[in-house]
Amino acid sequence: MSETAAVPVHSWMPSSPCGAGCLPAEANAVSIPTVVVRWCLVVSALATAPLLTAGWLLPRSWRTGLQRRYAAMLLRCVGIRLVVVDHRGKRRHDGGLLVVAGHVSWTDVLVLSALAPANFVARGDLLDWPVLGSLARRMRVVPIERQSLRALPGTVATTAGRLRDGERVVAFPEGTTWCGRAYGGFRPALFQAAIDAECPVQPISLRYTGRGGELTTGPCFVGEETIGRSIRRIIRQKGVNAEVRLAPIEYPGECRRDLAARCERAARGDERIDLAAHDIVDPLQGAVGTAAAGIEAAERLVA
Repeated sequence: MSETAAVPVHSWMPSSPCGAGCLPAEANAVSIPTVVVRWCLVVSALATAPLLTAGWLLPRSWRTGLQRRYAAMLLRCVGIRLVVVDHRGKRRHDGGLLVVAGHVSWTDVLVLSALAPANFVARGDLLDWPVLGSLARRMRVVPIERQSLRALPGTVATTAGRLRDGERVVAFPEGTTWCGRAYGGFRPALFQAAIDAECPVQPISLRYTGRGGELTTGPCFVGEETIGRSIRRIIRQKGVNAEVRLAPIEYPGECRRDLAARCERAARGDERIDLAAHDIVDPLQGAVGTAAAGIEAAERLVA
């Protein structure tokens, strides 16, 4: 997640061409009384959040269920309805699990937490954000310093350790947020944690739609928008669904590039890139081409 647009400082640094031009017009907005009620519910929910991670107050088995319901409730407070389709069949796993999905917004964390509480791999400076930073520390976020390639092996090792301990860890392999109509490739580095821990991976397809099932970029968190402006905009939206598809589990194998490619295919499904969603004259030569080149160079660096 990003509070401001990422400024690439090396070829591995995640970036995307998505920005203000990806956001929809605010024609489909709820009434002012609804906005007021949603704000009251959000503030109340955030005020009680520390109780959900208080080990001295609640048994672990209780906290897990309450955290999942809390995330689902907070989603509804901001006006997002969760829809889940499970394609896993009989291939389930009860131990450590690496969960991977495309990254559209800070609301992705709520969506995936509503499925099952987990540790998240997130940008390191998230821990310094007001309110959300405190919640992130209580949720035992695994920080990743995107500006430093040298810190990456430590993040992978920490993630692998959590997986060996039987924990569920969520990562967003694109490395930054995209609008949902276009997206970046799954970078292979963090998949090494699943290989090292001999742990399966759960690919998840996550997309946001309107009432008619059409794709919407309303919840996306991209470009120069701050977290405060994003929350205000999302709370005003009407009829947004978070559609989640649980793909079959992928087993690690021995090659992180192969594992990343398999998981990306599983997570994308029938999705197609819509380059018209961006104000790019020539996407093959412009920002999308630059982003793709950055991803290719990054994979060489971390392979």
